[in-house]
Amino acid sequence: MSDRQHTEPAPKWWSRPEGTADARRAGVPSPRPGDGRAADGAPATDADGVPEAAGDPAAATGSRADAATDSHIATDSPPDTYVPRYDPWGDHQALHVVDRGRERPGVRLWQLVAFGAAVALLAGGVGGYLGVLAERRSSTRLELPQAAVADRDRAPGSVAGIAAAALPGVVTLHVRGAAGGGTGTGFVLDAQGHILTNHHVVSDAKEMTVTFSTGESVGAELVGRDSGYDLAVVKVSGVRGLRPLSLGNSENVEVGDPVVAIGAPFDLSNTVTAGIISATGRPVTAGGDKGSDVSYVDALQTDAPINPGNSGGPLLDGRGHVVGINSAIRGADKDDPERQGGSIGLGFAIPINQGKRVAEELIRTGRATHPVIGVTLDMQYTGDGARVGDKGADGRPAVAADGPAARAGMRPGDVITRVDGRRVRGGDELIIKVRALRPGDSLTLTVLRDGRERTLEVVLGSATGS
Repeated sequence: MSDRQHTEPAPKWWSRPEGTADARRAGVPSPRPGDGRAADGAPATDADGVPEAAGDPAAATGSRADAATDSHIATDSPPDTYVPRYDPWGDHQALHVVDRGRERPGVRLWQLVAFGAAVALLAGGVGGYLGVLAERRSSTRLELPQAAVADRDRAPGSVAGIAAAALPGVVTLHVRGAAGGGTGTGFVLDAQGHILTNHHVVSDAKEMTVTFSTGESVGAELVGRDSGYDLAVVKVSGVRGLRPLSLGNSENVEVGDPVVAIGAPFDLSNTVTAGIISATGRPVTAGGDKGSDVSYVDALQTDAPINPGNSGGPLLDGRGHVVGINSAIRGADKDDPERQGGSIGLGFAIPINQGKRVAEELIRTGRATHPVIGVTLDMQYTGDGARVGDKGADGRPAVAADGPAARAGMRPGDVITRVDGRRVRGGDELIIKVRALRPGDSLTLTVLRDGRERTLEVVLGSATGS
């Protein structure tokens, strides 16, 4: 039905009595049919104030003649039955309705389910986030204090500063030979790729690999070695950016000076340890267990931990200069059931002054020279001092003819007790004291002969090492 006013002809049961609308005051509705009373209970009156007869249909309409004109009442209702007229101002249903178009469909079940699921997901996400946020802000959350990131630069004289400057010049050597493989340490001498290490590290080498602190590995070749000094030089080629270490002066070392050792103990590359110089001029011999040449070292002693694999590595002073080449350690006695195979705080290093001279000779000629006094010692002598033998090897004289000792007046059987005023307790110590010098150097020997001490001045000769 369209939204319009009803304009069709009124039905037969609806007629407006003539005169009724005219007699009524403007805005006053016609009285309701009933008992002829007004809404407030007073008798109803017509427009002229004349009371209407209660229950008189003619009075309610103004005249009976008007009632007779309603053919619907006259024909459809019995005479004694009152049929009220339609009152447009009464409580009746409207004669027109609004057309609101097609009715909207209702909400379906699947739509409710989808909406509920979406709401649940949203609520869960929001709840989880709020829970995490609350937990983070909770006063019961454990958060330990921690220092902020600081500047990683260290003072040049600190252990960390020395290690940072020296590590690029330290290498790890992996050696393979007929008897198996081994690991040692070395350090760069110059930009040409020469590396100094121990003789016992490369003595059986058939193949050598050098690994730098960056992890780069290259092959190396042997330049020269000397078993008497336990030193060797190898070389790498085609490597750029080499960082040679600065060499110090071992004559400046004093007991108690701080030192840093770098090496690859048990193949743990770039290991840094620290300690002090615990002694100087310590006579040390190494090797010779299988008939090989014995190494004689007038060593620097340190308590910086040194272990197998540290051999050939640098011992650095407080300015980062190399003062020694780590070469040997003192373990517990062999018959001790608790003997330790590693460091017990007694490490020994070849003084860099000796190492420098030998390295220069090995680079130039592939061999090193040894200072000698020209005598054969009695290594079986158990007394105090170093005794000159009665006979030399292969029947030769114990005092070499026209040698340094012969020219100084030394004889077979003499016992050397001091070198430059320092006490000598055995043949090994005498060799070590002499090896610490250079060919051509002079030294003063105190000799005991026939119960009397004599002083001899000797100029050292030269011999080619092995």
